[in-house]
Amino acid sequence: MSSTAPSEARSLRRRVLALYIAVGLVSALAIVLVIALLINISQRKHEAKNPFFRVVELTDDTVDPEVWGKNFPLQYDGYKRTVDQVRTRYGGSEAVPRTPTKADPRTVVAQSRLEEDPRLKTMWAGYAFAKDFREERGHAHMLEDQLFTERQQVTQQPGTCLNCHASVYTAYKKLGDGDLKKGFEKLNAMPYFEARRNVEHPVSCIDCHDPATMQLRVTRVAFMEGMARLKASQGIQNYDVNRDATRQEMRAFVCGQCHDEYYFQGKEKRLTYPWDKGLKIENILAYYEENGHKDWTHAETGAPALKAQHPEFELWNQGIHARSGVACADCHMPYERVGALKISDHHVRSPLLNINRACQPCHHFSEEELRSRAEAIQERTFNLRNQAMDALVGLIEDTKAARAAGKSEAELAPVHALQRRAQFMLDFIEAENSMGFHAPQEAARILAESANISRQGQILLRDPKFQPQLPGQPPPKAGDASAAPGNPASSTPEKPASH
Repeated sequence: MSSTAPSEARSLRRRVLALYIAVGLVSALAIVLVIALLINISQRKHEAKNPFFRVVELTDDTVDPEVWGKNFPLQYDGYKRTVDQVRTRYGGSEAVPRTPTKADPRTVVAQSRLEEDPRLKTMWAGYAFAKDFREERGHAHMLEDQLFTERQQVTQQPGTCLNCHASVYTAYKKLGDGDLKKGFEKLNAMPYFEARRNVEHPVSCIDCHDPATMQLRVTRVAFMEGMARLKASQGIQNYDVNRDATRQEMRAFVCGQCHDEYYFQGKEKRLTYPWDKGLKIENILAYYEENGHKDWTHAETGAPALKAQHPEFELWNQGIHARSGVACADCHMPYERVGALKISDHHVRSPLLNINRACQPCHHFSEEELRSRAEAIQERTFNLRNQAMDALVGLIEDTKAARAAGKSEAELAPVHALQRRAQFMLDFIEAENSMGFHAPQEAARILAESANISRQGQILLRDPKFQPQLPGQPPPKAGDASAAPGNPASSTPEKPASH
């Protein structure tokens, strides 16, 4: 018998043993990995079920966003980033250094729109916006920029201005002894710098969220009243936006609280949205014509003029995104994944700076293609805006010449009416912060009609027998006010000018 047989048997046993050990180790490792994966999944599910840890108790009087940030650090991180200044091709703001003064301690401001286009000074001659008008910066700057604008130095502002530049919800409650509406009225009637002492922060968490449930809510009385009147014009009585709006509508309405057209009504300077006849520009013009409102008298022509503010909500309502149920937050605060959490990005900004999350979830094209489409719309709108601007400046220059030649105010009254209408239509797109993107066809229509009206005014100056042809006004229910798909809706003191 050979001596090598036992040796081979021992070797075989060792290899078998090694194999068993290896299999055991691999199995153990696999078990550990599976357990780790299950634990991770369990943790993520737990995170998803518990979107925040209650570190502090939030109440209906908690104004400071930093306190809210202890419970919602991810959202607060985004909120803080609204200090960013980034310019897009036709919008946004870039950081412009400035030497601080005692009256204005800011070391950085946004670019001046008046320097970019001096025709704006002609359009707003005699109004405070002809003194200082800059590109809007992010939400974090809204209170500071309004406090230090040069417009504050050339006109007396009411407390009304703070409705959309400050966190005023708790100020309303305190001033009204718990009555939001009474506090709103008191704040409006105060001189600006007296009202300023009642607020500390720019628009904050509490202005859009219920601290107990985190549900979206509207806190601005002017929006509640304006929406109720709009709905009444559509046959819906006693509309309460916080009771009757859908969740998707609220994702637009909380933004529409401030991003819209408005004026200050009466000596009380009550913030009012001119939506009684609808949201389309002709509805708004009809409202202003009916109550005789003017924002100021044009210094060079004597025309009783209107200044559009920032009617994003109204123009968005005329566009394809609103008709498709896409709300403001879907594009400007798109959802993002952070770990297992799905949150709204509170770094509110242009979708062009965030195409991946703002546009591509719905539009399956490259970023370059989507940016090109958006900028093509904006370029066409900008070119039409320039044509309308040239036409309006031409009308203003011709009217000045007619006044110098001795034409009376009575003779010029029909021309003033055309200037008022053409300027408001141009301003409606100029002041709106999308360069036509929110409703491209509607923006083009408005600008084309503005240019046409200005040119008709020039003809009227030369031929008093000329009969201007003005665009018709749609019926009151032609506007809409909903982010839900397929849901169409159908002598006042001058207002101060720092909004």
